[in-house]
Amino acid sequence: MLPTTLRHSLLALCFATFIPCASASVDIPFWHSMEGELGTEVDSLAQRFNQTHSQYHISPVYKGNYSQSLASGIAAIRAGHAPALLQVYEVGTATMMASHAIVPVWQLFEQTKIPLDEQQFVPSIVSYYSDAKTGHMVAEPFNSSTPVLYFNKEAFKRAGLDPNKAPSTWQELEADAIALKKAGQACSYSSGWQGWIQLEEFSAWNGLPVATANNGFDSTDARLLFNGPLQVQHIEQLARMKNAGTFSYLGRTDEPTKAFYSGDCAMITASSGSLADIKHAAKFDYGVAPMPYQQGTPHAPQNAIIGGASLWVTKGQTPEVYQGVAEFLKFLTQPDIAAEWHQKTGYLPVTTAAYQLSQQQGFYRRNPEAETAIKQMLNKAPLPYTKGLRLGNMPQIRAIVDEELESVWTGKKTAKAALDSAVERGNQQLQRFHQQVN
Repeated sequence: MLPTTLRHSLLALCFATFIPCASASVDIPFWHSMEGELGTEVDSLAQRFNQTHSQYHISPVYKGNYSQSLASGIAAIRAGHAPALLQVYEVGTATMMASHAIVPVWQLFEQTKIPLDEQQFVPSIVSYYSDAKTGHMVAEPFNSSTPVLYFNKEAFKRAGLDPNKAPSTWQELEADAIALKKAGQACSYSSGWQGWIQLEEFSAWNGLPVATANNGFDSTDARLLFNGPLQVQHIEQLARMKNAGTFSYLGRTDEPTKAFYSGDCAMITASSGSLADIKHAAKFDYGVAPMPYQQGTPHAPQNAIIGGASLWVTKGQTPEVYQGVAEFLKFLTQPDIAAEWHQKTGYLPVTTAAYQLSQQQGFYRRNPEAETAIKQMLNKAPLPYTKGLRLGNMPQIRAIVDEELESVWTGKKTAKAALDSAVERGNQQLQRFHQQVN
């Protein structure tokens, strides 16, 4: 790789004289959190873009899990050497929007004069990453997901359960978990990302708000609400299952995915984006079903809210870099590219054209499990408080939730005491964020 100053000088000469200069390609660092099969797909996307856009070179760099990548990105921004593109998980959205370190995507496309139709994105996805004041995108949706239920059909058969019938309610899941345990299954059920799935998504799927101000979309002065009776009842049920040996707590992030495809766990709730690794590694017949809902709840099931991450553009880059970033972001929205990413990973199709192309190609007829995630998103029109979360300091709040839920799993606290404490501590984080940005 040429030194930066020399590379930029050569690039300027090429642009001025219209001489093709392959060696003068503009390097564009792209920090992300995709590992395993997902990381392989990210590398493939970058390579294909680089081959067709020789004046630019997207350089993907894995920076650890979502929280680690965000921390690395913030540190790099403060130090003045930020990557051009940074993948940030959905709960970092409010923090990134409030920062002065990003170039909103809609401004990037205006400045580079590269057209990008914001209407092409699935409305419930793009609204999450749009500024309420302008109505325009501040980040580009990339790997959007919802949680789904993965279940081992062969383990179901051994337990005398119908392998083609996943539990649709939490009551049914507990009954199935008991049958699996009796059949000798070491881990009947586990869950990744417990705060996201067991509180945030549980609330939305059951038609409940997570916070006031429509989950923070209407104001930064929001307060948490996930310690209501239904949420407490749900955590009490999981605690009961933990004590009975039918729920296994394996960690705060995606640890259950490996336990599932190895055959140790018979059921897990995890990101739809885990499908790529499961499809690659599982040596048994498995199914993918919607999240369970709480039986008897009036609005349930309502709609899932998106997880996953989006791509953010940082300030302080050269015009040439911004031109390349815009070209790459446009490349990712091409119907064939967006559809392929969706089909290979399990993440949602983020554009309507990618969804329609996948349907036209017969992808869902051959792989019906791949449509589960987007069907959850579109299950019902979102309520004002089930279209997502826009809460400041949400990564810190999730860490608090993890601590409090772990105190339930170890028997140190009741579900109510833990959720009350999580809400109280979380509200302090929200208040701190509100004071910082107002």
